[in-house]
Amino acid sequence: MDSKLLSILSTDAHASKEDIARQLQTTVEVVSERIAALEADGIILGYQAILDEERANSKNVTAMIEVRITPERGGGFNRLAGRISQFDQVKSCYLMSGGYDLAVVVEGTDLREIAMFVTEKLATIEGVLSTATSFRLKTYKSNGILAHAEVANGRLSVAP
Repeated sequence: MDSKLLSILSTDAHASKEDIARQLQTTVEVVSERIAALEADGIILGYQAILDEERANSKNVTAMIEVRITPERGGGFNRLAGRISQFDQVKSCYLMSGGYDLAVVVEGTDLREIAMFVTEKLATIEGVLSTATSFRLKTYKSNGILAHAEVANGRLSVAP
């Protein structure tokens, strides 16, 4: 039941407990108990709205920073990744395979704020070998949701 419950909430975090209970063919009380247990166990970490940044008129800048780090004896990448994840500017931090070790998604008010974060905080951490920063120019899809109506409708705007 938990996997179906999580699937429903992953698709629509606003789904009412009554709707979930109906879909799972159980009671609202059981759904409430399972959600509370999944939250207490740290399986459900939180609920967020996914924004269309352009339509929300957000002025924030988002960057993806590829970070190469030195793994530590006995801890591997965990301690450094945990330390980097603690910064308020860091929205996501993933251990990666391939040409770099961590993919760090950072958000700031402008390019300068992100540059300062990289040069003064991230790059100065002992064990950080290198960084490569790319800035998000436009979002087409986020967390499985298409971001723009023309893409969602399968129609692209026609240039004159």
